[in-house]
This record gives sequence, structure tokens and C-alpha cells, in this order.
Amino acid sequence: MQSMIAMVYSEVGMRELIETGLSPERIFLFGLDSQFSVDGLWSVEDSIKELVQLAQTAGLVVAGQALQKRAAPDPSTYMGSGKLKQISEEMDLLDIQTLIVDDELTPGQQRNIEARLPEGIKVIDRTALILDIFAQHAHSREGKLQVELAQYQYRLPRLTRLWTHLVRQAGGRAGGARGGVGLRGPGETQLESDRRLIRKRISSLKNELEDIRIHRRHYRRRRGNSGIPVISLTGYTNAGKSSLLRTLSQEDVLVEDQLFSTLDPLTRLVHLPGGREVLFTDTVGFIKRLPHELIAAFRATFEEIAESDLILHLIDSAHPKADAQVGAVEEVLSELGVKDNTILKVWNKMDKLDHAGCMDNHSVSISALTGEGINRLKKRIESLLQDNMTLVEGLLRYSEGSLLDQIHRQGTIELEEHRHDGTYLRAYVPPVLAVRLRPFITITLSD
Repeated sequence: MQSMIAMVYSEVGMRELIETGLSPERIFLFGLDSQFSVDGLWSVEDSIKELVQLAQTAGLVVAGQALQKRAAPDPSTYMGSGKLKQISEEMDLLDIQTLIVDDELTPGQQRNIEARLPEGIKVIDRTALILDIFAQHAHSREGKLQVELAQYQYRLPRLTRLWTHLVRQAGGRAGGARGGVGLRGPGETQLESDRRLIRKRISSLKNELEDIRIHRRHYRRRRGNSGIPVISLTGYTNAGKSSLLRTLSQEDVLVEDQLFSTLDPLTRLVHLPGGREVLFTDTVGFIKRLPHELIAAFRATFEEIAESDLILHLIDSAHPKADAQVGAVEEVLSELGVKDNTILKVWNKMDKLDHAGCMDNHSVSISALTGEGINRLKKRIESLLQDNMTLVEGLLRYSEGSLLDQIHRQGTIELEEHRHDGTYLRAYVPPVLAVRLRPFITITLSD
């Protein structure tokens, strides 16, 4: 058995524990090396390292870990029976009460593992851990609703395992007691009641989130009419999206060196070199095997990405598994239906490399921390956005000063001459603004 004792703490988690006076929860990690649990780009060791980071983010103490190589997961207990017995003995020796498995377990596997471990030991999987981290980091009403929906959808098929005490209280056979006639029904009735309550709550959450989704759609429509383009920052968690947003906007943006520090969309206004205004939106980071419950629950948030004018895919160029992270993000974007949007790859953290990085004709290399390459990135963004602009040329009367101001804020001016009867312009403007300009300026050229 491979095992390691490591006392690793999340700074945020430790601060909360100190304030509450509680001891951090000690956990044991397990990873399976099989063709079904690990893909070609990720080794089981890589996956366990990331699971350790997730545990740190949740404020847990990793007190031990084990790996197993087998052809396929055991359909009943995920790991082999011998390995499960070994883990049980080591957890008892290390006084650990929680086992975290680096995969999504079926409800049956979770239940069977717990049944073979000493009573009181908790078994959770990778999905439950990620959901718990999202719950800790959700602050807005929308974020909390999305996480709550994802948690209920995950827990519903696992009620038999999670809420066994409700059945046992009833004395029914389903709870393990040997009750006779007349003692079986109440336990089952309680469980069905619990399921109905959760289904009702799920329905209510979906309705609330649909209202938010409709509101977001109306907001995007009004924002689109303003002619200000929207650029979404996406990427693997901890790739540096918040750092880039802070550097671009020169405003205070929360930046923490931990996974999923940002869940709620954050938008900032930025001026490009030509004077044009654009909106940058920081969204939730991705991770390999992002739970489907979260993708479904965060649909309204992810639609912000799909309907952006431009997507910046931020990549941690210093990470040893950068290519694998790129693949994980592209997989999620594909699942979200993001195909035709313009996506610009931005290789971040170049300050941590001793070479030129991954620069090519389809990407930009930067350091959000030092500011290296930021001006080059802005110019590239300006060039990409211009492809969707309308080229107008003509005379704008001095009385239309507000329109001239809009052209400066939303467009890119190539020529501006002040003449006796008005301002002669040659500029690229958003199609919406070009329509507004028609009564006031002669559009002699258009793309």
C-alpha cells in the first residue's frame, strides 16, 4: 500500500477553524489506476495531487492516501476487497474518520464501502467534495441557489445511504432491524416523504433559477443594444483569471491562490488601446470531471460564456499538466455548446518560465502578475473584435456630440478631422451603432 502522512491546511479553512475553535477534519484519499478512471493525459498520481489541492481548499487535513492498480473498478465496492480491508486498518491506525475516493461513486458503491468499514466512518467521492467547495465559496443569492440545486440533485439517489437513521428510527427491516409484521412500513414512508420534500425543493430551485436566467437574457439584450462587446474569461481553476481581470481593469478584484476562489460572475469595464470600451467577465473555473450537476445548475452563468463576443481561454503555462487542463476546459465548453464563438488562448504565468512559452499565431503569452504581454493582448483583442465591426465614413455635425462620444467609446477611429461644418470620421463601429448613425452620417463604406 502506498501511503503518505501529510499535514496540509487551507489558509482560509484554517482561519475559519481557528475562529470557531474546531479541529480540522482528517481524511484519507484513495485513487484507482484503471483504464476507466484515468485518461491518457492524467496519471492517477496527477489526479491524486489535484484531489489533495481540493481537500486543502475545503480546509481538510490529508492524513493518508492509497492507490490501487486494477483493470476496472469493482462494480460493488469500487476498489478490491483486500485493498478496502487494508485501508480500513490504516484509517483506524491513523484515527481517520473520512475516506474520499477520487472518482464519482454510484450510490450502491458508496453504501457498500461504508458497510465494510467500521461504523461511523464517512465515505464521500470527488463530486461531493467539489460540491462542498462550491457551497463554501458561493456568496451571491444566485450562486447559493445554483449550488443548492446541484447538491440536492446529487443527494437524491443517495438518500438511502445518507439518511439511514430515519429508517432505523422507524424500526423497519430496511434499516437493518429484524422487525416483524407492522414494523416495516413507517421507515419506508419516512424515506419516501424525504424524497418528496427534496423533489419539491428541486422544482422550486429550478423555477427560481429560470427566473434569474430570463432576467440575465433581458440584461444581455439591453447590453447588446449598447454596442459594448462582452469578453468572457474562462479556463481551468486557478489559471489566473481573477488576476488578469484585476490587471486589465486596475480595480480591486479578489485574488486567492486556491481552487474555485471565484464562483459568482464579476464584470469590469476596460478601455482598449484605441479607446474602445469593452466588458470583461470573470466566470467560474473548470476542472476535470466537473460534476454534471454543477454544469446543469450553473446553466444561467455558463450562458454568459456562450453568448460572449469573445472568449479568452486562460491557461496556466507553468503547470506540468497544462495540455491536459486545456483538454478538460475544451471538453466542458463543447458540452456547453460553445463552438462557433471566437476563442483566444492566453498562456498565463510566463514569469514562472525560463523560455518563450507557447506563443503561436492563435494565442498570446502574458503574465497577469507582472503585466508582461498585457498591451499585446489588448491589441490582439481589439483586432479580433474589429472583424465584427462596420466601417463607416462621413461627416458628423457638431450638434451630434453625444454620437461622437459613443463612437470614441464603442468604436475604433482611423481618421478624425474637424472641419468647419462638422467632424469627418472614418471609424469601425458596432453594427448597432452603425444603424443609429445612418440619419446623421453618410456611410460610404461597410464590411
